[in-house]
Amino acid sequence: MDNKKFDAIKEALEKDLVDVQDIKELNELKVKYLGKKGLITELNSEIKNIPNEDKKDFGLKVNELRNQFNEYYEMQKEKLDLEELNKRLENETIDISLPATRINLGAPNILEKLIEEVEEVFLSMGYDVVDGPEIEEDKYNFEMLNIPKGHPARDAQDTFYVEGEEILLRSQTSPVQVRTMLKGEGKVPIRMICPGKTYRRDDDDASHSHQFMQIEGLLVDKDISLSHLKGTMDVLFKRLFGNNVETRFRPSYYQFTEPSVEVDITCVNCHGKGCNVCKNTGWVTVVGAGVVHPNVLRMSGYDPNVWSGFAFGFGAERLAMLKYDINDIRTFYNADLRETNTFDREDEE
Repeated sequence: MDNKKFDAIKEALEKDLVDVQDIKELNELKVKYLGKKGLITELNSEIKNIPNEDKKDFGLKVNELRNQFNEYYEMQKEKLDLEELNKRLENETIDISLPATRINLGAPNILEKLIEEVEEVFLSMGYDVVDGPEIEEDKYNFEMLNIPKGHPARDAQDTFYVEGEEILLRSQTSPVQVRTMLKGEGKVPIRMICPGKTYRRDDDDASHSHQFMQIEGLLVDKDISLSHLKGTMDVLFKRLFGNNVETRFRPSYYQFTEPSVEVDITCVNCHGKGCNVCKNTGWVTVVGAGVVHPNVLRMSGYDPNVWSGFAFGFGAERLAMLKYDINDIRTFYNADLRETNTFDREDEE
């Protein structure tokens, strides 16, 4: 075969390769040269007309053309793919200088936030955080706390009964303390707090609710006195309200502690000067507490001649109302998002 045909195809190939602008043209070029009726493919059909002594040389030239095209095709395809990708990236770039749409993430529940703060304080002092059932037995909610059936103290904690007079919604989280002492089998020191929901038959108003979050604490060990309780309360309220807050004890009465005290703190609104929040006394009552009654220790398996302890309890809503200057307990349970947004902004500041 005359070399002129090879040279013509090679010259046409080199010209076509220079003119290729995109992937589509490159693929069309591949069909033109390597398709079923392509210029290079048709050379193979002419091999039958080539003398035997020239067939080898002819085949080498055909392969040389095919390889030349394939090498260029792959190189040019990679180049065009990269150019197309860069063009897409440039056209689809997001302008990060534009202001983004703000997504409202909300804010922590006020009560949960306060409870977590209290938990952190007591965890730092070696206490455990313990949960218990909200549906409770009468013996744990009352009897083992030195409040037998018919005791007038039950009137102040009248709750909702689920089944007869033995199964009820707990009126305090103290049953968790009893269950913890029973697990200790009268031999193990105890440091625990038990936050949780409690229920009482009460008329809802600005300062009362038929359900509320209570946080109670218990410490049982040897040689425990009111001074340990006083130190614990000092640490708690200074952490919650600041180092200038002072605490004081006033005598009180609870069935499960003896002696019993009311714990007051200096008013966080007027700092002890007197205002409508503290009724011009400079003090606000926040906790009921005392030394664990010997009967309670004894019924839970602890010998009161060996073991002693203190217990305390307060409403989470009460502390949150003081901390965040809220004057209606129903604020915690309504669905007004403006309240949540208020505390969200406070946190951001």
